[in-house]
Amino acid sequence: MCFVCYVREKEMKKLATIIMGILLCSLFLMHAPKLMAQQSTVDWWPMFRHDLTHTGYSTSTAPNTNQTLWSYTTGGDVYSSPAVADGVVYVGSNDSKVYALNAANGAFIWSYTTGSDPLTDHPVYAISSPAVASGIVYIGSEYYGVHALNATTGTQIWNFTAGEPWISMWSSPVVAAGIVYVGSTDGKVYALNATTGTQIWSFTTGDVVFSSPAVANGTVYVGSIDKRVYALDATTGMQIWNYTTRSYTIGSGVWSSPAVAGGIVYVGSDDYRVYALNATTGTQIWNYTTDSSVWSSPVVAAGIVYVGSTDGKVYALNATTGTQIWNYTTASPICSSPAFADGIVYIGSYDNRVYALNATTGIQIWSFTTGDDVFSSPAVANGIVYVGSLDGKVYAFGFLPSPSPSPSPSPTPTPTPTLSPSPSPSPSPTPAPELVVYAIVVIAIAAIAATAALLIKKQKK
Repeated sequence: MCFVCYVREKEMKKLATIIMGILLCSLFLMHAPKLMAQQSTVDWWPMFRHDLTHTGYSTSTAPNTNQTLWSYTTGGDVYSSPAVADGVVYVGSNDSKVYALNAANGAFIWSYTTGSDPLTDHPVYAISSPAVASGIVYIGSEYYGVHALNATTGTQIWNFTAGEPWISMWSSPVVAAGIVYVGSTDGKVYALNATTGTQIWSFTTGDVVFSSPAVANGTVYVGSIDKRVYALDATTGMQIWNYTTRSYTIGSGVWSSPAVAGGIVYVGSDDYRVYALNATTGTQIWNYTTDSSVWSSPVVAAGIVYVGSTDGKVYALNATTGTQIWNYTTASPICSSPAFADGIVYIGSYDNRVYALNATTGIQIWSFTTGDDVFSSPAVANGIVYVGSLDGKVYAFGFLPSPSPSPSPSPTPTPTPTLSPSPSPSPSPTPAPELVVYAIVVIAIAAIAATAALLIKKQKK
């Protein structure tokens, strides 16, 4: 073989290698965004009980120690359960305010005042838990109905009231397909346009509705103090079925919020029972009797129903049969609703504590003592447990993931959270990883293409 042919053959091999490199880079470019999205996905907790069906189940990792990441002090009791979305914790307090806090370090972002008592000018309760959807925070309040707030700034977008004095919405809203569903102390369930707050429909039960609606397969499920569980058409508000529990005393009924899983509605009642009802017909499948009222809302995970009772116990029940698997006894009544994540059940008790229990055995993994009763229900997101206490604080347990998602920009804070230990300041904004990948690959392809062009030019010579 002549020397010139040999050189040309080597250059052709180089060209083939370069072309292969271009193809591989192109494939990487096509799949990089998908891979980056998978790595950055966070299972947020954007509403009471995590999702529309109120399962209380998160795919997030979860802390197995009571390491306190931070705590933030509000001006009133925190009955409200936190919602966590896009790096921000939203929660109500009985100082009349709704708070937005940095999820990583507890720093104050904004607060919104729902109103004051029309007669005494005292703060009103914000017991309702927020729901976050499409950049809007929805929350109910005492006397002042439902508030829709800009999630970034806290500015009011709209406010819906029932039109009568002393009507409160302590039920926690849920947002599905552009509609806000919420219960009210006037005994009604309301469906509101999520963008404008305009009423779409209302349904009248026989008593106060503290229960928070769950939505599944075009149906709204909700309890009422009239002792019934209702299934309503999500579009029209027409009743599909109702089921009457066995609550015996006046003022007792269904405080618990239904959870829907596998075609079954799970809910607690003042008659000491946990019920499993056919989601389509309302027919009872099973019931389980505790030793006191069940205000807690059930968690459904891996074929097990977890729920608290005012008898001070946490119960784990077979979701199909209702048979008890285990129970764990705290020192006081439980009104808090459990959260499930990473094989652990988290719940609060009126003994001032937050508990973490092994979901399989019920054995305590850890507990943390706050300064007062824990009515609030835990939320788990991005490896951290968030919960409120009647000591006026919001607590975060766990460790910051690495790297942590960048929370929404926060204005200059006024209150100062208590940090334990003090976290590092939020990092400065950096370019999105996928944009960096795109830039590198584009530059590499340009360089390879230029080299290939030179080799082709040589070949022609």
